Amino acid sequence: MRCVPHSPANSAIYQFRLGLTVSFAWIAFVGIGCTSPRDWIANGFKVGPNYRTPAVPVAQDWIDSDDKRVIGDPVDAAAWWSTSFNDPVLNQLVTEAYNQNLTVRQAGARIMQARALRAIAVGSMFPQQQDFSAQYSHNLVTGAGFDRHFSSWSGSFGLAWEVDFWGRYRRAVESADADLDAAVYDYGDVVVTLVADVAQTYIDIRTLQTRLELVKLNVENQRKTYELTEIRFVNGESSEVDVQQAKSSLVQTEALVPQLEISLRQSQNQLCVLFGAPPEWIVDMLGAGEIPNVKPEIALGIPAATLLQRPDVRRSERQLASQSALIGVAESELYPHITLSGTVGRSGNQFKDLFRTGSGFGSVGPSLDWNILNYGRIAGNIHFQDARFQELLAAYQQTVLNANLEAENAIVGFLKAQEQLRLQLEAAEAADKTNQLITLQFEEGEEIDFNRVFSVQNTKTQQEVAAAVAKGNVAQGVVAIYRSLGGGWPSPYLSRPPAVLETPPNAEEIEPPPGDEKLPIDEVLDNPVGN
Repeated sequence: MRCVPHSPANSAIYQFRLGLTVSFAWIAFVGIGCTSPRDWIANGFKVGPNYRTPAVPVAQDWIDSDDKRVIGDPVDAAAWWSTSFNDPVLNQLVTEAYNQNLTVRQAGARIMQARALRAIAVGSMFPQQQDFSAQYSHNLVTGAGFDRHFSSWSGSFGLAWEVDFWGRYRRAVESADADLDAAVYDYGDVVVTLVADVAQTYIDIRTLQTRLELVKLNVENQRKTYELTEIRFVNGESSEVDVQQAKSSLVQTEALVPQLEISLRQSQNQLCVLFGAPPEWIVDMLGAGEIPNVKPEIALGIPAATLLQRPDVRRSERQLASQSALIGVAESELYPHITLSGTVGRSGNQFKDLFRTGSGFGSVGPSLDWNILNYGRIAGNIHFQDARFQELLAAYQQTVLNANLEAENAIVGFLKAQEQLRLQLEAAEAADKTNQLITLQFEEGEEIDFNRVFSVQNTKTQQEVAAAVAKGNVAQGVVAIYRSLGGGWPSPYLSRPPAVLETPPNAEEIEPPPGDEKLPIDEVLDNPVGN
């Protein structure tokens, strides 16, 4: 058989069928479509809406922008943990956590999944069906007094290509592109959270270590008072009530030690989870250290330039773009699908006949597939996709509002934590000075109310521990600010150890009042937030 579509008659039939198919499609487009012909052309021959990034409410400036500590310079958050704290141990922790964290690996796998789905969407734009078939049969025909044996050989190749007349496949690629972007920004959000969690947990550990050191110092101080009270009791200079009260005060302070050790161990375990490592691995790496020091001022830029760059905000916006394209995919189902299909092949009674002239056959032509009686399913799907778009639009706007809220809360927390630290340091210094004076009087044998001695010692412990917590809160405020600004993404420093500054970035040390010698609280809480 010869390939038949090349004859003039068949060519005319082909043209008639193609013209009829296009005519039906155009009538359907004009009559029942959601997208007008003008919009279809303007959209690049695609039905459905063309996506534009929607406007979102963003504050013009920060609430505390008049504070001299809030600087309007652009945010440099690529390696904020290094430039803000200048702590080599923290730098190493962040780098190791980024390389080993299992949540980061999961987010990376989601990027590969999105990339594979995009490849599938792109592949759908090419002939959707291709097949090669080959057949052999040995046949027997029986009649009146005779039997006839003959063989049949055939091979053919066929394909079907749905013309992307309405942009269904192109919209699907748009959606896949946006989904891939969203996966990348989801990865960025995971990195931002990881870096902030590592820094936050590290500060918790250093704060607990400092608190534990302060409590142990006060235990030794109260133990001396207890021993001196026993001596005075033996000498008849005090009563047993004073001894028991001294012991009670000592034991009460000692009870804080295991409580703090529990919290310290739990924070270390939490850090190990961020590393994707067993809990016992981190202790030697941490060692001992002080609460990180920070500058009192911080560069925040302007809200619109920083908040809209957060990876979670950009992920939400890309999810919205993906959904917009899916509206076009759903709308394309309203129109007839035009498919070009063709088949070529050869057949013969013997295998060698497949290679002879005249053994070929073929066909080519358009077809139309139109879901007319869909009982509202297509329209319902369009309404669903549009409603889903409206949901994601509100979610995107809410994400921006939440980002603004988190940033403002972090800023005021950071600024007020500095004020709290200054006041708490004054209280701790006063309590320590009072304790020195009353201890001196007690040791010299002066007549002193023992209740006052023990009250002063307990107050000293409480105020010094509170000062350590306040200093930790200042450092935590920096972490919260950079977390709210999406700090750490994108960051080239996460592929290698962050740079370490030669000199600490903290400002001047807060000195004790003039004329007073340096107190023990200053040795432990060295270099708090400067002026």
